[in-house]
Amino acid sequence: MDIIYYHPFFNAQIWLDGMRKRLPEANIRQWQSGDDKPADYALVWQPPFEMLAKRQDLRGVFALGAGVDAILAQERANPGTLPKGVPLVRLEDTGMALQMEEYAAATALRYFRRFDEYEQQQRQGIWQYLAPHDASQFVVGVLGAGVLGGKVAERLASFGLQVRCWSRTEKHYSGVQSYFGQEQFASFLQGTQLLINLLPNTPETVGILDKSLFAQLNAGAYIINLARGAHMKEDDLLAALESGQVAAVTLDVFAKEPLAIEHPFWKHPRVTITPHIAAITLPEVAMDYVAQNILAIEAGKTPEGVVNMDLGY
Repeated sequence: MDIIYYHPFFNAQIWLDGMRKRLPEANIRQWQSGDDKPADYALVWQPPFEMLAKRQDLRGVFALGAGVDAILAQERANPGTLPKGVPLVRLEDTGMALQMEEYAAATALRYFRRFDEYEQQQRQGIWQYLAPHDASQFVVGVLGAGVLGGKVAERLASFGLQVRCWSRTEKHYSGVQSYFGQEQFASFLQGTQLLINLLPNTPETVGILDKSLFAQLNAGAYIINLARGAHMKEDDLLAALESGQVAAVTLDVFAKEPLAIEHPFWKHPRVTITPHIAAITLPEVAMDYVAQNILAIEAGKTPEGVVNMDLGY
């Protein structure tokens, strides 16, 4: 069994040593330009076109992240980047769901308890009580109810908040009201006080966070974007913040990263920024997942996390 590995910034040695420990019978190497030797599996993130394009011997390609939009964008731009018929497998959880739960819970409770406003008051030297939000009226909407979105929705519901989720197909999570399909999208948005975006990045979802969507939320709504910067129309967001339709926003992802130092988000008093850290790949957990899936394929079984190439996730 031959495995090739490529990641533009991960520590390759950690992954090579870790995978050799888990699959001692395999030959594992870091791919270098010009390497066209046989490979059964590829572990990749934003692989160069030449790495995979002509490989017809691959049995599986593993994307080293929860999102596969980058590699699918490469395929659209350069057809053949992914060999036809070879399953593309993404990291479905591998410790990311817990990280997303922590981030979403901390940020949602910050807005619910109005800590963001107390921070503003502190900077102005103002000592003033603010009436807390009413939990029965503080509706949290989770946009995207896959593995990560479902976990986030259930965690927020455990705090006694009114939580709803929306996805392309119907999903059921404990304590969470489910909306699905385009025909229920407007109903999902109506009455939402806090919107958390965890949608996959596909051609259909690019720019979905726009002025039309903002207008359907409660006046003075909060937004948390944990998915992709491509979902957000930044000018529309700035206009919604100016009008007060959106009260505040927390952004972990951006259209261009790193965020340019001159970008107005940096100094906006109602924008909170983190540098794409809501959920990061945990090597040890991820390597366990990849190794288990490789062994499943070797045993003739279907691995977990196979991407539907038509849907993009």
